[in-house]
Amino acid sequence: MKGKSVDRVVVNKEIMDEVVGLCRRAGEAILEVYARSDLGIEVKSDESPLTAADLAAHHILVAGLEGLLEGVPVLSEEAAAPPFSERSQWQRYWIIDPLDGTKEFIKRSGEFTVNVALVEHHVPVLGVVHVPVSGVTYTGLSGTGAYKLEGDQPGQAIAVRTMGGRGAADKPVTVVASRSHGAGAVDDLLARLAQDLGKTDTCNMGSSLKLCLVAEGSADIYPRLAPTMEWDTAAAQAVVEAAGGEVLNFDLEPLRYNQKDELLNPYFYVLGDTAFPWRDLLSGLEVER
Repeated sequence: MKGKSVDRVVVNKEIMDEVVGLCRRAGEAILEVYARSDLGIEVKSDESPLTAADLAAHHILVAGLEGLLEGVPVLSEEAAAPPFSERSQWQRYWIIDPLDGTKEFIKRSGEFTVNVALVEHHVPVLGVVHVPVSGVTYTGLSGTGAYKLEGDQPGQAIAVRTMGGRGAADKPVTVVASRSHGAGAVDDLLARLAQDLGKTDTCNMGSSLKLCLVAEGSADIYPRLAPTMEWDTAAAQAVVEAAGGEVLNFDLEPLRYNQKDELLNPYFYVLGDTAFPWRDLLSGLEVER
């Protein structure tokens, strides 16, 4: 399997299995650091935290992915990004966040993940989100579907849930929110959604797990009203879309990748039931950005 030419290989279950294995290995390295009293915390130039676990996972993933598909570059949060003049020529590339939710890792909440995505022509077509503490892994492959793997058990297919009947007192619309970012803006949005949708509940969680809740049918919408980077979202977006949902920017167009010099995402919505008229509802909302 190793070193297949990008021109000859089709992304398939064999490649997915290789990526899942890499993510699990990275997760084991993360847990080794997690068990220590000293997490090796540093502060990066953008004031965000960096730990020994981030770097250990980065090295494992980069080494494995560089040998998986010949000629496909790897873009990692923990390495300098090539200039856009170079990146703009990429038709296919891996984008990884070796430890998504570093702040949650430092707080020891367990809500952190390993994220790996393969992006083709600006669209994430393969995604793996691995949760080291629980051993749960979410996968999504365009045209194939999304799965939730727990330990050594066979993967279970997952899908977004319908909005039918949602908003009733006994069947609330579930909105996912971040533990750390954008709380005030989300509260304002929740109040507006409640006017149109009825009863709503909020589920707070860290890292890319928020998108996976929508993918597995545990939540209906995740509005992200705070900054994220492209490596934060690509893997989980692939899972959401393979599960039948969608991720839209604030112009209500699909979130896309590697189209500009900066790697900062716009604010976005993660939506479950695509048959529900989300665009009609959200197009009338104004959120300060």
